[in-house]
Amino acid sequence: MFSESENMVLCGANSYTQKYYFNEEFDRLPESVKDELKAMCVIFTEDIGGILTLEYTEEGELEFKVRTDEQDYLFDEIGCGLRIKDLQIKKRELLEVLELYYKAFVLGEDGIVEDTE
Repeated sequence: MFSESENMVLCGANSYTQKYYFNEEFDRLPESVKDELKAMCVIFTEDIGGILTLEYTEEGELEFKVRTDEQDYLFDEIGCGLRIKDLQIKKRELLEVLELYYKAFVLGEDGIVEDTE
């Protein structure tokens, strides 16, 4: 069983170290998707602060996880929640496709990819 710390990380950005991380296990994703994820994470942490990761749960749901340094008084806690909700709405299609991809190709669930013939 997964615990919160065992979620599969897709990508993330860290405002403290100014670094972006992309899990190479998902390297088969199209470059345009990788670029969109990078822009989304980096812009989030530049505007809000903290550390943002997109993580898959055991069930294959993609979650936004935000962590902060206790001494980070510049972190925008209110803006964080609002920005996540905004991203979930504006990037809904991308996030849904990423969940389907994970369920089909990582978890190996049957019936996820429909036959187009």
